[in-house]
Amino acid sequence: MSILSRLVADMQLMFRRPLRMQYAALCHRRRKGDGALEILLITSRDTGRWVIPKGWPMDGRSASQVAEQEAFEEAGVKGKAEEEMLGTFVYEKGLEHGVKVPCIVAVHALEVSDMVSKFKEKGKRRLEWVTPEEAAMRVDEPELKALIRSFAAGGPLTPSHDTPTRKVG
Repeated sequence: MSILSRLVADMQLMFRRPLRMQYAALCHRRRKGDGALEILLITSRDTGRWVIPKGWPMDGRSASQVAEQEAFEEAGVKGKAEEEMLGTFVYEKGLEHGVKVPCIVAVHALEVSDMVSKFKEKGKRRLEWVTPEEAAMRVDEPELKALIRSFAAGGPLTPSHDTPTRKVG
């Protein structure tokens, strides 16, 4: 490695922002009639991309409690999130003035028991229940695509970012 390329690599490391933590809910339910698994996707408020409910840590709340709260505020869903996370994915969160920060998101499965008609972000996002395969196709992040597919398959999840594996179902 040349001195110049080493210097460039060192400078990139020096100016890289640390990962910020977020918690997310992979909201799911069984469709009435045939019992098929469905995943809830919502659109982001700023870009309109398909995402899952997620947010920043909250004082006094566990990761799964934050996932439940974000799912309620962003999509109006009620349910119990699993304490054990499914896995993680990384994305760049766009902040004000065009600043982007890298975030690592811990994803918790949340079985939806109810949906309310009035919630904090109603009208700011689109919500759609879709098949797991459709959900995996719509989201942008490769690690989230893999998490959705693994969850739907009920098999062991592929560890990402040193997360534990677990069997779903």
